[in-house]
Amino acid sequence: MAKNLFVGKLSFTTSEDNLKKLFLDIGPVLTVSIIKDNFTGSSRGFGFVEMTTEEDAQKAIEKLNGSSFEEKAIVVKEATPTSTYTNGRGKIDRRGGSRFRGNRRY
Repeated sequence: MAKNLFVGKLSFTTSEDNLKKLFLDIGPVLTVSIIKDNFTGSSRGFGFVEMTTEEDAQKAIEKLNGSSFEEKAIVVKEATPTSTYTNGRGKIDRRGGSRFRGNRRY
């Protein structure tokens, strides 16, 4: 079963191809994506690598976490799903609390 890994503290100039080559030394890679800023298109300094097996993913964590890649010590760990919070009405409210305060609507 495929396993998704979070890769953090990447250089802002790191390409998906270079990141894929790093992980290919450990095992087969399904996908690589570096997260980019929506407005500027520049790297946000982290990404995700999907390895084909859990064993290869564990080897990648053991071997690459804290290692130097493009002159930076990278973080490699298991990716966790993001959580969503609701305000009790089924609507997402990341500010905490209700969207309605008094007579004003925000």
